[in-house]
This record gives sequence, C-alpha cells and structure tokens, in this order.
Amino acid sequence: MNTETNRFSNTLHENQNKNWVRAIDSSKIINWIDDLFKILFPEKALETIQIELLLDQNKANFIAILSEIVKDKTANEILDDAEAFYTGLPELYNSMQKDAQAILDTDPAADCIQEIINSYPGFFAIEVYRVANAIASRTTCLLPRILTEYAHSKTGIDIHPSATIDVPFMIDHGTGIVIGETTIIGKYVSIYQGVTLGALQVEKSMQEKKRHPTVEDHVIIYANATILGGSTIIGNHSIVGGNTFITKSVNPYSFVMQSNKNTVLNQQEIKDINFFSI
Repeated sequence: MNTETNRFSNTLHENQNKNWVRAIDSSKIINWIDDLFKILFPEKALETIQIELLLDQNKANFIAILSEIVKDKTANEILDDAEAFYTGLPELYNSMQKDAQAILDTDPAADCIQEIINSYPGFFAIEVYRVANAIASRTTCLLPRILTEYAHSKTGIDIHPSATIDVPFMIDHGTGIVIGETTIIGKYVSIYQGVTLGALQVEKSMQEKKRHPTVEDHVIIYANATILGGSTIIGNHSIVGGNTFITKSVNPYSFVMQSNKNTVLNQQEIKDINFFSI
C-alpha cells in the first residue's frame, strides 16, 4: 500500500470513530416500513392470526433497528419505545383511515379508497410522516428522518418528522411540497403541489425556536404558494391562492390571491404584436 493510500485510510478510520458513519443500512428501515404498510393495507384481507404473526415479526425487526441505531438508551428503554409505538399503532391506523377518507371525500378525481392507498403519493407521504412523527416523539435517533426522506425520494414531498399535523390532512398531487420542522397544521387542511411552509431565514441560532407557520383548521392552500415565518398564522377556513407569497398572518375566512392580472388577446391582437421587439 502506498503512502497516500495509507494516510487516507488512517484519516477515514479516525473520522469514522468520530461518528462520520451512516449508522445503519437504510434498506433495513425501508423494508420495515414497507412491511408495516403491507400489514395495514394488504393486497387481500388477512386472517387475524396472520396479522398477529406479521405484527410480531415487524415489531422484532423494529427492535433490531432501534438497537442498531440508538446508542444512548438501554435495551429495556428500547423495548419500552417499541412497545409504545405498537401500542399506539391502532390510533395511527385510525388517523390513516381518516386521511384516506378525507381525500376521497374532497378530490373529484378519486373513485375509491383502494385508488388512494395504491396510487396517491400524497397519502403515502402523509402516512410515512405519521409513523415517523410517532417515533420522533419518543426518540431523537435518525430513524424518523430516514423514513420521511424515503417518502421524499419516492414522492417529491418533504415533510419534517417533527412537524405537527392534525387529522385529517390532504395532499393533492404533492410534488415539491415542503413542510418544515416547527410547522403546525390543523384539521381538514388541503395543500397542493409546490407549497412551501418554511422559515423566513435559516440560522443555526433559530434551532430551538418556532420558525415555520401555523395553518389552522379547514384551510386550502393552492399550488406553489409560499408561507414563511414562525409567527405567521393562516386563520381557519381561509383559502390561499396559487403562487402567493405570505409572510404575515391572515385572518380566518380570508381569501388570499395574487393581484397580477392576466391579459387575454384575440387573434387579431396577437397578429399586431411584434414579438421581436419585446
């Protein structure tokens, strides 16, 4: 081995001992969440005994993942975290059902629950978030973030696992949505593709502060709207139009829209335009 290779190998070794490591093979986490969703939403109805066996296996895999990735807890504490998650699974499942039903009730393009479960990226991203959020409430390990980034990579929807999102919640289309860490979203909120619920500024000193907006109940936010700031509140029953940019609070029952006007020309007016002079 030449000197340069040896020096680089030593550098890697030193840094890896300072936690410059992946900590876990993310495929284990992806397999776990996929298996969990296959239990909750299988291709065909399962017998009760099958469900119990599959849940036991899924729980064992979850404990193995936590044991590998969590270094600041005892084995008993990890078992307690796993028990708490699976004890709360019925409530999570109930929330997922409400999300799916709300999408079916509000989206004119949706024909059945099966369509939503199988093909709606927004539903998938929301449910991965709900699982990740439940885990994040008990542990600060990497697992919740890896889960939501898995959904992000599949759907283009970026939801921080520590965001607070009530039930039900609806995402339509979804590509390009960003929901920041300290965002608070109420019940019966619908958002469309390209929406950003973000911070006014990004500074490390803001880490422990509320940086992202609050969206109250029964709000609709249309495509590519940007809402920024920890003190910004979108009041209940408001409608936020597409391409709007909001940094101040909006009263309940408001309608926010762009003031720019579209100009529609007829054929003769189009012919009279010299496009080369524009």
